[in-house]
Amino acid sequence: MKYLRSVILLFIPLSLLISCSEQSELEPVPEGIQGYSLLGDTLETPEISQEMFDEQNEKLIQALTDYRANPDDADAIIWLGRRTAYLGEYREAIRIFTEGISKFPDDPRMSRHRGHRYITLRRLDLAIEDFEKAKELMSSMPDQVEPDGLPNELNQPTSTLKSNIYYHKGLAHYLKGEYDLAIQEYEESLKLDLTDDMRIALIYWYYMALKRSGNDLKAGEIIEPVNADINLIENEAYLNLILVFKGVFDSNRLMETSEDALENATLGYGIGNWHYINGREERAISIWENVYDTDQWAAFGYIASEAELARIGSSE
Repeated sequence: MKYLRSVILLFIPLSLLISCSEQSELEPVPEGIQGYSLLGDTLETPEISQEMFDEQNEKLIQALTDYRANPDDADAIIWLGRRTAYLGEYREAIRIFTEGISKFPDDPRMSRHRGHRYITLRRLDLAIEDFEKAKELMSSMPDQVEPDGLPNELNQPTSTLKSNIYYHKGLAHYLKGEYDLAIQEYEESLKLDLTDDMRIALIYWYYMALKRSGNDLKAGEIIEPVNADINLIENEAYLNLILVFKGVFDSNRLMETSEDALENATLGYGIGNWHYINGREERAISIWENVYDTDQWAAFGYIASEAELARIGSSE
């Protein structure tokens, strides 16, 4: 993959710029490997389409240029880390955010973004530690819109710093099977001033955590107001899954109409979970295994499917 090698070469001079004052806790891995799944399989650096590479590599070069011009600028570090991650170099992104934490220990954005990429690499305990730190730092700060690195069709951000910290911390707990802790994060997040897109995403995971914790009554209550008329920009998959939970949409038809691979991971996990919580464990496992057989290992739906399979395997 010629374009992937170009990315790796780009990071050789970058490693000279990032200090070793604070090391991220990542185990050594062979070249071309980002980490290991919860089932012990290698997570290879993703292949990226030429079109995606051309677009993102140009932005990464600009981010690197900005960083070199001003390595003590917080925004420059954040965007360098984010652009690096968009090209599948998650370990390098974590190292960049670690440098950001060292230089800006009071900026919650650094821990927020590093925590996200710890989730990507299945380092869930480290992710939770980062989000806890980010929560402490943001507690006395006003919320702020978080710009999108991969903008939606309207180029309109749909989330904020605080909502993303709660969302990702809740997800990390959920992936660990710590449903009561996940519920706490989602309940706090829903008190914020949210866009409809972010609210639907939070309700989706909140509902599933409630169901898994055995609180069926409250789970039903929180999705009762959700309907197909809600106008969203980018979280249609979550909305449609909630409508499946309510019995409005047909789950098989929903999977048939999705062409986007990332969305299929989202839909696959959600529909598998719907079968699971309704007592159809074999069907759920089959769907999660299908998701795990794809190459979308950075998608949250993929990681959640993987976590379910790992739990089931360890309990057998």
